[in-house]
Amino acid sequence: MLVPTFYMLQVYGRVVTSGSLTTLAMLTLIMTGLVVTLGSLEWVRSRIMVRVSTRLDVLLSRQVYKASFKRALESGGMDASAQSLNDLTGLRQFLSGNGLFAFFDAPWLPIYVAVMFMFHPWYGWVAVGSALLLLFLAFLNERLTGPALAQANKEHISATLHTTKNLRNAEVIESMGMLETLMDRWGRRQRHVLMLQSGASDRGGIISTLSRSFRILVQSLILGLGAYLTVDHQVGPGMVFAGSVLLGRALAPIDLIIGSWKGFIAARSQYRRLNDILDKQLAQPERMTLPAPQGHVQVENLIVAAPGSKTPIIKNMSFSVPAGCIVGIIGPSAAGKSTLARALMGVWAPQHGVVRLDGADICAWDKHELGPYIGYLPQDIELFEGSVSENIARFAEVDSEKVVLAAKSAGVHEMILLLPDGYDTVIGSDGVMLSGGQRQRIGLARALYGNPRLIILDEPNSNLDEVGDRALAVAIQQLKLTGATVFVITHRTNIVSQLDRLMVMSDGAISLYGPREQVLAELAQRAQKHATQAGASVASVATRKGDADEQYDAQSSNR
Repeated sequence: MLVPTFYMLQVYGRVVTSGSLTTLAMLTLIMTGLVVTLGSLEWVRSRIMVRVSTRLDVLLSRQVYKASFKRALESGGMDASAQSLNDLTGLRQFLSGNGLFAFFDAPWLPIYVAVMFMFHPWYGWVAVGSALLLLFLAFLNERLTGPALAQANKEHISATLHTTKNLRNAEVIESMGMLETLMDRWGRRQRHVLMLQSGASDRGGIISTLSRSFRILVQSLILGLGAYLTVDHQVGPGMVFAGSVLLGRALAPIDLIIGSWKGFIAARSQYRRLNDILDKQLAQPERMTLPAPQGHVQVENLIVAAPGSKTPIIKNMSFSVPAGCIVGIIGPSAAGKSTLARALMGVWAPQHGVVRLDGADICAWDKHELGPYIGYLPQDIELFEGSVSENIARFAEVDSEKVVLAAKSAGVHEMILLLPDGYDTVIGSDGVMLSGGQRQRIGLARALYGNPRLIILDEPNSNLDEVGDRALAVAIQQLKLTGATVFVITHRTNIVSQLDRLMVMSDGAISLYGPREQVLAELAQRAQKHATQAGASVASVATRKGDADEQYDAQSSNR
């Protein structure tokens, strides 16, 4: 970095005064070699930072992905976004950009100042004063723009997440004419983000302009100072330009830091968010491998609330289900049936109590090891982009025999064969779009894939036709033969005959639970009792009405 300055001094001090072309040639050769070395070092530094940033991504990307998934799971899908992965990408790009190199160059400022003091004390003091002023502007830039930019980035992330959720429901928005209203809401949030960014950018622009203008001004002023000192015979003629060049070199990193401060603020926010999410991820304890489960489920004093809420949905529930039992769960809407399903799988952690699978807390199982023994069919079927066989095999290595067996068990084998490429048909945005019933039946095959011991079917026949209902009944009978424990959440009664036990839920608690026939008989008695009470109430109302009519007729006759 000092080569151009000293080359200039030597040219003025030796070549111009002596007229020696040999000296000029040797100085030029030395200068060229050092500048090439400088370029090579900067190239090596750039390659090092690229590899450091790539290594950072390789080391952290899986952990960040897992942490993002965990956050989405704990928030019940409300915080489902790839922002953490975007933060990692942004931080990686910052590490290989010019903004960071300015921070590497800035610590050399004392060396430049020391050399300028060697030229002349006045040069040194000008450099010190200029550096202090630019450092003050950098600090002022942080105070004026940092909080606003951080808030703008936070609002932008929130608005992007909100927009992504809206786009997932494009059909609903289009069919009910909600687009303009939602765009207005998005526009208000976007304007707020733009105002925060514009305000911070305006203030940052003023400071950046001041620093750049000051650097140009002081470089020009030091030329005047050099001319004065040269006229006064305190320095040689070469010092006039050398001082200006060296001062510019000394102040350039600080000026670049101010100019790239916006990127530094973004990188700092990304770094903090990644630290937070990884700290939570690393806080998760390692789970010991447990034996393969048989399917015995025991629920003890269970209290469960939705993620982020303190209001219980499941309230002090206890029951036991032996392995190989088929349990039906019925009840009105908002009774807590789907919440119970999530708790049974360990997806939602309980506030109190425990769900045990073969005696072990379901939350204590390593989910990667437990996954093959769990089958789940949610209400909202989500198939992932890929082939039908990959979806059924849960995107593990496709075992053709197991895939076909699961499809036949779900009664969907023939339907899959009718697709354009059979089991290799790609579904999703780049492939075939399936109907709701087709998705549900393929989702059922996915739930049955392998040899699951605990299977939870949440409204498995909500989108099925008569053929699908028959296939579902056959699938449940086959599961019974394999000894799997099955929970079936349903509103439709045509599947009740396949059940061993029946659970009636109401307001987050168990109203009835026991063998199917016993619970059905109790429900029938309650219905009959309710009908009798209702009939008595109607008769009572009719009697009172008749008495009132007779009294009215008597009064009319008297009149």
